[in-house]
Amino acid sequence: MFTLFILVIFRAMAVIPIPGVDALRLGQFLSGNDFLGLLNIFSGGGLSKLSIIMLGVGPYITASIIMQLMTIVFPKMKELYQEEGEAGRRKFAQYSRLLTVPLAIVQAFSFMAILKSQGILGALSPFNMAINIIVVTASSILLMWLGELVTEFGVGNGLSLIIFSGIVAALPSALGQLYFLIQSDPSQIPIYLAFVVASLLVIWGVVIITEAERPIPVTYAKRVRGNKMYGGVSTYLPLRVNQAGVIPIIFAISLLLFPQMIANFLVNVSNSIVHNIAQFVVTTLANQWFYAILYFLLVFMFTYFYTAITFDPDSISKNLQRNGAFIPGIRPGVSTSEYLSKTTTRLTFLGALFLGIIAVLPLITRSLTGIQSVAIGGTALLIVVSVVIDLIKKIDAQISAREY
Repeated sequence: MFTLFILVIFRAMAVIPIPGVDALRLGQFLSGNDFLGLLNIFSGGGLSKLSIIMLGVGPYITASIIMQLMTIVFPKMKELYQEEGEAGRRKFAQYSRLLTVPLAIVQAFSFMAILKSQGILGALSPFNMAINIIVVTASSILLMWLGELVTEFGVGNGLSLIIFSGIVAALPSALGQLYFLIQSDPSQIPIYLAFVVASLLVIWGVVIITEAERPIPVTYAKRVRGNKMYGGVSTYLPLRVNQAGVIPIIFAISLLLFPQMIANFLVNVSNSIVHNIAQFVVTTLANQWFYAILYFLLVFMFTYFYTAITFDPDSISKNLQRNGAFIPGIRPGVSTSEYLSKTTTRLTFLGALFLGIIAVLPLITRSLTGIQSVAIGGTALLIVVSVVIDLIKKIDAQISAREY
């Protein structure tokens, strides 16, 4: 009930627009921009209405990405995140929250400037511009807080559920559009049926890969303490194929969005050199095939990057050795670490390939069929399936805990 209550507040905020929006121009501007369409997913549909939560949880996600990158650059940050336990992770999360505020201000200002240059916001005085930036920034921080409340007191991951509810909220209008398309041209029904079958197959594939894991057998050595014998138990260490989840796609989108936002802002600058560079960036990223290839490569690389951050073979090897456990046929210590690292690298290749294909699947289907209104797969589908699976597991865990 608490989770549903927070989601109702979120959906109510999503329909409160900032002042002075030209809805017709906004629709035209968003319809021809894949990048802003992707950002609209992470704002929970707030961007399509230019609501007060138009930034969504984007600034917080960007702040989290920057903090994750800092763990590679600064050893102290890595120590804080991985070795100092729960207290270290809480401090790490607090730094992410603090970084969210300036990022939200920068993103709000950039969006306002772009929308003003496109004539969507009309003539805004500097005072009204400042008010809008403060409102949008505050709403983004409030949304971040609501997400964390759901994680703490509700069921499931709050931020994921907020993104999920924004995607699901757009389904009725999408189905309505599809119904009118079928009514206007009944000859297209076989094509749409083929899309439905293909979509179900993609969902099936997403579930299989999301749940797939490689069990590494682990045996605990027998130990005698007093008159009792301990250990001798065999278990396994589950290594997931898609260990990174949907995070690499979010990383890739953030990295692709940032240069385009800057370029769109700089296109109207009077300096000819800056204008030409910005125009080149906008034109290059507008090319569907170039964008698809770059998107795929970024998702592929970020999958390896995120897995390397979150999965530490050396730490697991030390913990196994400390607890008197070993992998049959593999020597404890360095050999175990190398074995886990090699196995994870091979599994990550499959996970990265899968995520990359899922990410660019809508672009491929649009290019091959020429139908812009229907696309199979993509970020939204992966988020929805992952969140539903996670939510079911969390609810099962709650029920089991209450039974005990």
